[in-house]
Formats: sequence, C-alpha cells, structure tokens
Amino acid sequence: QVQLVESGGGLVQAGGSLRLSCVASGTIFSISTMGWYRQAPGKRRELVATITHSGDTTLADSVRGRFAISGDSAKTTWSLQMSSLKPEDTAVYYCKFRNSYGVDYWGQGTQVTVSA
Repeated sequence: QVQLVESGGGLVQAGGSLRLSCVASGTIFSISTMGWYRQAPGKRRELVATITHSGDTTLADSVRGRFAISGDSAKTTWSLQMSSLKPEDTAVYYCKFRNSYGVDYWGQGTQVTVSA
C-alpha cells in the first residue's frame, strides 16, 4: 500500500507565499519523478511542476519565476514553494509520483485559496 500525505495548503492574500509538502510511504520501489498538479473549479487538472530523481525540474509557464519545486527521491519527500501568489492560483493542489515501473500515485489534494 502506498500513501501520500500533503500538507501546507490554506488561505493567503494575493502576493503572499505558501509551501506545500508531500511525503510518500509504503511499498514505493524507487521514484522516477515527483510532481505537483492543480485543479481549479470547472477546469481540468493541470501540471504545475515536476522534479526527477536526478533533480531536473520543469515548471508550467503560468508559475515560472514564482514557484519552485524541490525534493529528495531517496527520502520520498518533495515540496512546492509558492510565492507572489495570485487569485488565479486558487485550486486544489495534488502531489504525485511515478515509480520506476511507471505507476502513478496521487495524494488526496490540499486546498490553496488566494484572496484578492
């Protein structure tokens, strides 16, 4: 059984910062990629940021320069530092990892609300 536990969501004013964290436990094997996704009401889930086991990162254009992803695949933990938050960043944020067999595991989601 694999479990992902997210923390750090909440309510923040525009321009503020939040840090999301995710910890994976259980029968994971090895992690290939860790990431964060988000889904706003009425919209499709979208990729926010990813980091590979070797530390290569990708960021969505909408968050580049404001968000940063970090992680340690050996410790099965990763974080998303969000700065200069905008109301349009409001969404449920999900952490996800892909193991070395190509299987994806998702967290339960944490709400981030940015007020104008």
